[in-house]
Amino acid sequence: MYFESLRAAWEMAGHGPFVWSAYGITAVVVIALIGLPLQRVRQAEFALRAEWERQGANASESLAGESDAS
Repeated sequence: MYFESLRAAWEMAGHGPFVWSAYGITAVVVIALIGLPLQRVRQAEFALRAEWERQGANASESLAGESDAS
């Protein structure tokens, strides 16, 4: 192993805070780039389902109204 201990790996001869913060920022950005579009897709699917249900309810109401008029 390159480092003698976990503490040495964490500190990296004084460069540890910069290296580990870069890894952390990268992880947050990658998670956001994956998670936000997935969330938007779920929201769009929910909105489409709600719209389809409303259209289906409106269609059945208009069909019921037509049969009453006959």
